[in-house]
Amino acid sequence: MRQSNLALKDYQEEFEMGVDPKIKPLSMIHVSIAFVAFILGVFGGLIQGLARGGMMQLPSWVTYYQILTLHGVLLALVFTTFIIFGFLFAGMSRTHGAFSDGLRKLGWVGFSVLTLGTLLAAAMILTNEASVLYTFYAPLQAHWIFYIGLALFVVGTWIEGAVLLAHFFKWKKANPGQPTPLFGFMTTATILLWIVASIGVAVTVLVQMLPWALGLTNEINVVLSRTLFWYFGHPLVYFWIMPAYMVWYLIIPKIIGGRLFSGSLARLAFVLFLLFSIPVGFHHQLMESGISEFWKYMQTILTFVVVVPSLLTAFSIFATFEQTGRAQGGKGVFNWIKKLPWGDARFFAPFMGMIIFIPAGAGGLINASFQLNAVIHNTLWVVGHFHLTVGSTVVLTFLGMSYWLIPVLTGRRFTRHANRCGIVQTWLWAIGMFFMSGAMHLLGLLGAPRRTAYATYSDHPQALQWFEGIFTSHITVGVGAVMLTAAGVLAFYNYIYLAFLAPKGETEFPMTPDPIDTQQSPKFLENWKLWIGIAVVLIIFAYTIPIYEMIVDAPPGSPTFNNLIK
Repeated sequence: MRQSNLALKDYQEEFEMGVDPKIKPLSMIHVSIAFVAFILGVFGGLIQGLARGGMMQLPSWVTYYQILTLHGVLLALVFTTFIIFGFLFAGMSRTHGAFSDGLRKLGWVGFSVLTLGTLLAAAMILTNEASVLYTFYAPLQAHWIFYIGLALFVVGTWIEGAVLLAHFFKWKKANPGQPTPLFGFMTTATILLWIVASIGVAVTVLVQMLPWALGLTNEINVVLSRTLFWYFGHPLVYFWIMPAYMVWYLIIPKIIGGRLFSGSLARLAFVLFLLFSIPVGFHHQLMESGISEFWKYMQTILTFVVVVPSLLTAFSIFATFEQTGRAQGGKGVFNWIKKLPWGDARFFAPFMGMIIFIPAGAGGLINASFQLNAVIHNTLWVVGHFHLTVGSTVVLTFLGMSYWLIPVLTGRRFTRHANRCGIVQTWLWAIGMFFMSGAMHLLGLLGAPRRTAYATYSDHPQALQWFEGIFTSHITVGVGAVMLTAAGVLAFYNYIYLAFLAPKGETEFPMTPDPIDTQQSPKFLENWKLWIGIAVVLIIFAYTIPIYEMIVDAPPGSPTFNNLIK
């Protein structure tokens, strides 16, 4: 035990260093592209909201669905993916040491492929050749270059993911018997989930969409394409959320002056996310024909299992808050709350994301319910929910993360000015989302449709009556959209300030000390072959028979199994 404790101490001292200077440019360019996509997507959302609210008329050279596609792709795919990989590269260098020259060069290759794919897809959206929304459902068809861009986007992430995994397992090989840093464990779970999940979207793009767009086939199996998309689309949500959880688990405890409550619970939560976030895509297709009720029901059950790691996370994080607050002198049942650093934007922004995740999670349970989904399916409720999850919980956490990550990468200081801007930005975003998302949820319950340019928010008589005396529905959404835009501009200003204008200096990459239970963490939690094997078994169980039936019993107008093998 003494040798083990010494090894842990040596490990902690060795990696108290910052991010390797050689990896900083790769990490920073990911963050920079993410913020460019962010601000463009924010303005796209403002235009979309004002147009749908009936408060502006779009010019003849742009369409509503073009703006809607641009908004979704830039924020839900480009911003999230680039900032996540920028964070993971920096964090893996901080906790696992410098990347080898070979891995670092391969990381640049992956970035180049990822960026090329992004530019190709964006070009097609801007020229109105791919106004197919970020879900690109068939029978909507985009230009074949758009699908090439999507394929390159996915391949680029695979290359970068492989670099991160190789760095992690290289560290494990060089440090046998040492406790694996939590950052590396969580990164590995996140990347494995992404690679396994993105196989679905790669298959539908390369095997179905691209040949169809090139004119090599005149038909497409719509049910199969939607199934393959949602095989990817739901774990995509956890690809966003798991890095946000990494900030909650590993960064926030350090910022508040404490340490994580339990490393074992954190590892268990990420293993459960890996297992149960993939074989559940049918809960996005509960209203579709072509899928038997039995398989919808089975995947609904698996969907609700994901509540378990979310509750584990809530317990761990708030136990960490209470433990830290009491250690700093907080007394009584709730007095420890006063000890938390409410004036620090690096804590406050992610914390507001955590709070917003409570109603977001409750809405998710409704979306996944076999019965309640029928009430809100294809209504504005779904849009409001989406803006609470990725649009608030994830975005606020990533913005709070950027306030220390950017100075770390640029060699500058996180100043009081930047902190004040971050606090104001967080309040603006939270209040703006309360107005906009709240109105969307209520309108959705009253039957207002989503994804349509042929109705404004004020076209629903029941909605107007509901909001009478407070705000009309379109004004409520419009006020929210304007406040969110102001918050987005302020966040982009903070990016510019921290990247180029803030005083030079050293900024700490905050990382929680290893939890007390690090040495007692069960070894089986790090058996990746076991967890990948169980995940594959669950996926085979949940999808093999339904996909076979979709191909063999394809409806008229869709390729049959015999057509496919010909």
